[in-house]
Amino acid sequence: MAAPVKGWRWATRPLLWVVQTWDLDGRRWVRALRRSPVRVVFPSGQVVERKPGPGKQPQRAATEASPYEQRPKQPLQVSPSQPPCTWDESGLRYDKALPGDRRLSSVMTIVKSRPFREKQGKILLEGRRLIADALKAGAVPKVFFFSRLEYIKELPIDKLKGVSLIKVKFEDIKDWSDLVTPQGIMGIFAKPDHVKMRYPETQLHHLLPLLLICDNLRDPGNLGTILRSAAGAGCSKVLLTKGCVDAWEPKVLRAAMGAHFQVPIINNLDWETLPNYLPTNTRVYVADNCGLHAQAQLSNKASDHGWVCERRLSRLHKYEEEVEEEEDDLEPEAGKSWLPELEVQSYDLDWTEAPAAVVIGGETHGLSLESLQLAESTGGKRLLIPVVPGVDSLNSAMAASILLFEGKRQLRVKAEHSSRDRS
Repeated sequence: MAAPVKGWRWATRPLLWVVQTWDLDGRRWVRALRRSPVRVVFPSGQVVERKPGPGKQPQRAATEASPYEQRPKQPLQVSPSQPPCTWDESGLRYDKALPGDRRLSSVMTIVKSRPFREKQGKILLEGRRLIADALKAGAVPKVFFFSRLEYIKELPIDKLKGVSLIKVKFEDIKDWSDLVTPQGIMGIFAKPDHVKMRYPETQLHHLLPLLLICDNLRDPGNLGTILRSAAGAGCSKVLLTKGCVDAWEPKVLRAAMGAHFQVPIINNLDWETLPNYLPTNTRVYVADNCGLHAQAQLSNKASDHGWVCERRLSRLHKYEEEVEEEEDDLEPEAGKSWLPELEVQSYDLDWTEAPAAVVIGGETHGLSLESLQLAESTGGKRLLIPVVPGVDSLNSAMAASILLFEGKRQLRVKAEHSSRDRS
C-alpha cells in the first residue's frame, strides 16, 4: 500500500506547481498595470517629470530611455507652437503648429458663423487664386494657414508683412475645407469695404449704367452665380437687401469665382435706405413672371404662353380676395390699392434708356412688396421672360443672367448707333 500512495503524491506535485505559477504571474501583471511612469523621455530628447500621487514616494528612473519604449496612451500636453522659422529670400517668419494647437479650429468657428463674422468683421478665403484676387483688390489679410511653404511664396511678399503665418498639416486644412479638393491654403481677411477696394482696370473700363438688386435670395449657390453674371455683364453695383444670404459665406464665395473682388457688393440693406445707393434718375425693373398684372396686361391667355406661375398666382388671388373683403367697408377703392400698378413688358424690348436697376427675387419667397413699390415710384416695369408652356419658371440665377446680358446688349447697340451718328 505504500508504493501506490507514494506514486499518487508524485503525480499530484506538478499540478500544484503549475497552479501556483499561474497565480504568481497574474499578480505580477496586475501590479505592472497599476504602475505609472515618473519620467517620460520623448525621441526629441525632451524630458517631462511627473509628480507622484498622494502617499507615494518618487522612484528613480533611468536617465536614458530606449527608443522603442512604449509611449503612454494619453499624451501629455505640450507647447502648441515652436519657435518661428524663416526663409532666406524674404526674411518673413512663420510658425509650425504642433498637435493640440487650437488656433485653426477657433478661427474657423468664427468665420463659418454669420453672427460671428458680422461681429468680428472677418471672412474666410480659401484657394490660391481667390486669395491672390483679394490681395490685388486691397483686402487686408490677418492670418494664413498653409500646408506647404510654396503656397505662401506664390503670394506677393509685400502683402504678407504683419500677417500671422501658420504652417499646419494638410489633414487639418482638409477637415475645415469646403472644397472637394482642398488647395492647402486658407486666409482670414478683414471684411472688405466696397469704398476702399481697388477693382481691376479692365472691369472699370467696361462698367455699364446697370445695377442689380437681390431681394430675399436665400440659396448660396444662386447668389454666387448671380454675382458672377453681374461681374461678367459689367454691372456697376450689386445691392443685397436684408433677408438675403450673406454674400461672404464660403459657399457664395466658391460659386462666385472671384466676382466679389470685381464688382462692388453692398450687403444687408433696408428698403428705406436702398434708394440712396442708386444713381440719379434710375428706373427700377422687377423680374416677375407671376404677377396678376402680367396676366391682365399681356393677354387674356397669358398662362398659355408660360408667363404666369400658377402656384404663386393662386396664392396671390387668395390674398387679394381677403384684402378686398376686409376693406370693402372702409373705402370703395382701398381693396385694389395694395398691389402697385406696374406695366408689363417683354425682356427683349428697350428698357435701358436711363440708368436701370433690375430686382431679382428669391425662388421661395419671390419679390417683396417693397420692391414693387420702388419700381412704381421710379417709373419702372415688370420684365417677363417667356418660356415654353408646361415648363416651370426659370430659377433666380438664370433669370438674372438673361436680363443682365440683355441689358448689356441693348446698351452696346445704343453706343454703336450714337458713334455712327457722330461720324
